[in-house]
Amino acid sequence: MLDLKQIRENPQSVQERLNRRGVGEYDIEPILELDRCQRELETRRSHLQARGNEIGKLVGQKMKSGSVEEPEIITLKDEGNLIKAQLSELEPQEKDLKAQIEVLLLTFPNLPLDSTPIGENEEQNVEVCRWGDEYIPENPNILPHWEIGEKLGILNFERSTKVAQSRFVTLIGAGAALERALIQFMLSRQIQAGYLEVSPPFLINSQSLTATGQLPKFAEESFKCDRDDLWLTPTAEVPVTNLYRDEIIPAEQLPIYHCAYTPCFRREAGSYGRDTRGLIRLHQFNKIELVKFVHPTTSSQEHESLRQDAEAILQALKLPYRVVELCTGDLGFGACKCYDLEVWLPSAGKYREISSCSNFGDFQARRGSIRFKEAGKKGTQFIHTLNGSGLAVGRTMAAILENYQQPDGTVRIPDALQPYLGREVLVHPGS
Repeated sequence: MLDLKQIRENPQSVQERLNRRGVGEYDIEPILELDRCQRELETRRSHLQARGNEIGKLVGQKMKSGSVEEPEIITLKDEGNLIKAQLSELEPQEKDLKAQIEVLLLTFPNLPLDSTPIGENEEQNVEVCRWGDEYIPENPNILPHWEIGEKLGILNFERSTKVAQSRFVTLIGAGAALERALIQFMLSRQIQAGYLEVSPPFLINSQSLTATGQLPKFAEESFKCDRDDLWLTPTAEVPVTNLYRDEIIPAEQLPIYHCAYTPCFRREAGSYGRDTRGLIRLHQFNKIELVKFVHPTTSSQEHESLRQDAEAILQALKLPYRVVELCTGDLGFGACKCYDLEVWLPSAGKYREISSCSNFGDFQARRGSIRFKEAGKKGTQFIHTLNGSGLAVGRTMAAILENYQQPDGTVRIPDALQPYLGREVLVHPGS
């Protein structure tokens, strides 16, 4: 959530930074107008309350020294009753204006950092680096991961459609084992990197989704349980971040690093016709998430190290990838700066996103009231939150099935993963 005080005191700067996301998409003038009205009411209320308190004291003093029926006391009491009536009207009006401001603020995205590249769409994202070109396979006949997966008998999409609907998959035999091995491998690596593992609820309430920025804007992207105020988690970012909602964390406990495995559920409402086959865009998928709670002065440095922690998984698996810095027009709703990690998929001949590593600044903390307090200092500050996939498991599996595909139709298992899977190669069960 944006800081109302910042909007009020620096409206031109805030509007200019919002315009970097898309000129004309976000207008802060309605917020400013509501804020002006609310502050006028607040001033009137304060003056009336002060006058009401003054009248109360005067009436008390005069009642001690004279008759209760004195005309001056009656006049003061009448004025006091009028003030009470006016306050009873003003207070709900002011409360309503504050609620309107809150609702509007929830619809505004985060302000991009000055270091975030300015651009209109993904075509203007900036490539930061590439890694692992030497591991790009030379085999010209690589099958798409869904084809080799079905040939090996480890993926089944048709039966999944019967059980649920399209864009679900059933993993069979070595496929299920491969996914489980990847989850264990990723968690183990991130725990070694200093993250504390948590296993959060997979069902989350509306307040949690609002705090991290999925609601109200992205309600159509999520699956909701109609009988309860509960949603299927779209990513572990939501439950893990909300573990600290409405809390004040002692500064000496920072930074806090968590990693978590969760299944993730998304409608993919805006992706009609895209990636209809394979593991890239499913309604249900598994992911390891990295979440950080850090001091504002270190968040930029922590963002870079978060990205490196996600990259380390791809490097350990020797999967070719590139890092892209998102421009302002492609930046996620809550992020002020974001790197995408894109893994090489030979069958498509291009890189595909496998992780987004985002710095949210105090955007989520302000929505979720997550603060910290420094010893010996008055007041509290909003914490900075960061998160990134470390990694999306299904997309990692897709990258392995393609980049490690052999000419004889088998798939070699990356060396780093072999101890977790207990095999060196994937072959058809009948071979």
